[in-house]
Amino acid sequence: MKKNFYNILLLLLLPTILLSQVEEVSPPDFIKTITFKSNTTQGQLPVLKLGEPLNLEFDALNGDEEDFYYIIEYFNFDWTPSILVKSEYLKGLDNQRILTYENSFNTYQIYSHYDLRIPNIQTRALLKSGNYMISIYDDYDELMFSRKFMVYEDLVNVGAIIKRSRDVKVIAEKQSVDMVISTNIINFNNPLETIKTLVIQNNNLNTAISDLKPQYTLGNELIYRYDTESAFWGGNEYLYFENKNVRASSVGVQFIELKEIYHNYLYANTSRKDRPYTYNPDINGNFQITVIDRTDVDVEADYTMIHFSLLHEELKDKNLHVYGNFNAFAIEDFTKMEFNPESGRYESMLLLKQGFYNYKYVAVDKITGELDEGLISGDFWQTENNYKVLVYYRDLGARFDRLIGYGEASSVDISN
Repeated sequence: MKKNFYNILLLLLLPTILLSQVEEVSPPDFIKTITFKSNTTQGQLPVLKLGEPLNLEFDALNGDEEDFYYIIEYFNFDWTPSILVKSEYLKGLDNQRILTYENSFNTYQIYSHYDLRIPNIQTRALLKSGNYMISIYDDYDELMFSRKFMVYEDLVNVGAIIKRSRDVKVIAEKQSVDMVISTNIINFNNPLETIKTLVIQNNNLNTAISDLKPQYTLGNELIYRYDTESAFWGGNEYLYFENKNVRASSVGVQFIELKEIYHNYLYANTSRKDRPYTYNPDINGNFQITVIDRTDVDVEADYTMIHFSLLHEELKDKNLHVYGNFNAFAIEDFTKMEFNPESGRYESMLLLKQGFYNYKYVAVDKITGELDEGLISGDFWQTENNYKVLVYYRDLGARFDRLIGYGEASSVDISN
């Protein structure tokens, strides 16, 4: 009787389970520097053209030369599981061991560097455009981490223009994205139902705006000119540091100290919310591994303990975190800062590989978990941000969402 009850309960819950959106899984403490990229040297959200190669690299700091395996899955526009079987979107096999890895050389921190490139001998091609997730497992079939990526076909032209917000209440703080989608290849059949869009600011999927509907149709063009729905908080330029020379102070590093590994102490930062905007070129939250006087940065770059500090009064209802693409903009325990009443500062330590890093400080409400990027850094309409526009298409009766277009724009050319 009890078994029948559980079977009935499972059947009732199954649609909810199957339709739930998938989320990225953060890695354990011993896996660091996940660099996921396509045609760039910077670690960022990969959006690659169908047929282009994909590159995933990471370090395992336990020095055990463990075996890791990868699985690739395909998803709908809203990141719910697709009904396609694997042979429909993948040519070859996944669930294969990552064969390419090297051990670190001449570093205080021992680690193994893993390098996965797709296509390879086993996984020969991705066959469909759309949303994918790659998951890394260990020898015991335990999930280590997962990362999302997108593959697009160049079937439509995507034009994006960044403008100041049309909402006068936040005209000094927000940026709005206007879009025009045009094509001579695809006949936009019922675009309100078949066309979906995703707008991403600075490669951060956590703040992306999804599923905006076209407001006007002009010939073979779809026009998007929203007042508020396509607006993002402008934020501020990212702070940054570089420690490619681990033995000497460099950009953003006040002093160093050698303990079990090198410790880099950054200059103390202050709140920029109530200060005038100052243009300070950044790489929009990304990071790049660099090291001086070494030939192979993958295995010769060392790990250092980075000490962050923020001069700010204690916030009773919010936690502060160090924020950036070094961990895919995730809010985790190790990014949390602690208030030091003796120094009057928020402080934290992060173990990071040598390189050039962008970061900022964000506040997270202790009760609701709501993230506020502007509480410490401020929001300014002048801020230089990168925007990516993805266009998905599912024709009537189709079984999956094709990613048929990709556009990119920068707010450096923002207009009123």
